[in-house]
Amino acid sequence: MSANDSSSSFCPYYHRAVELIGRRWTGAIIRAMLSGVSRFSELACTIPGLSDRMLSERLKDLESEGVVVRTVTPSTPVRIEYHLTPKGRDLAGAVEAISAWASAWLAEPERKPARGKRVRARA
Repeated sequence: MSANDSSSSFCPYYHRAVELIGRRWTGAIIRAMLSGVSRFSELACTIPGLSDRMLSERLKDLESEGVVVRTVTPSTPVRIEYHLTPKGRDLAGAVEAISAWASAWLAEPERKPARGKRVRARA
């Protein structure tokens, strides 16, 4: 890449998108919502290790960016659901591509025998 290419190698839109969906837990939340999860408690149970505080914070971030919409149904008890907007659903292709890449490149390789130990072939 030459020095002349440096101005075209940085895209502020790409940078903003990566910063948005690359924040900790955001990708997992979007992936879960793409699979149909819509309630806060369902999201919290679906994503191991995600605290309620962090989930609440990330949902607010996604809502402020127009990726998620929060719907309150006045009933007893009050029902709150989160749904992806068209902008959020449009991330499906990117999420699928990242999932495929992760499966190909980050999946745990088959366990190899420890050094110096023989593995017997089965007949």
